[in-house]
Amino acid sequence: MPRLTEAERQELLSALDGWALVEGRDAIEKRFVFDDFNAAFGWMTRVALVAEPMNHHPEWFNVYNKVDVTLSTHDANGLTRRDIELAQRMDQLAVGLTKA
Repeated sequence: MPRLTEAERQELLSALDGWALVEGRDAIEKRFVFDDFNAAFGWMTRVALVAEPMNHHPEWFNVYNKVDVTLSTHDANGLTRRDIELAQRMDQLAVGLTKA
């Protein structure tokens, strides 16, 4: 899968809510904050069920009600449409579960 062009990057990233480029790396990141550990872990489980068939596995770190996510396509050594698609799915799965 090819890396995003600069034009694709600007267009696609501007449509994502709360995702930011990682400094010094061709990746995006976001922190999700839930009501409690069960909500955070349940969301991670739902994301895993979506990510596995995509063969795209996020880098994430969970402590209590927070999940820090970094997305980059390792095979492409940078951002691809697969990262954008997984970010969108993560956001959809978090609707109603995250704190504002």
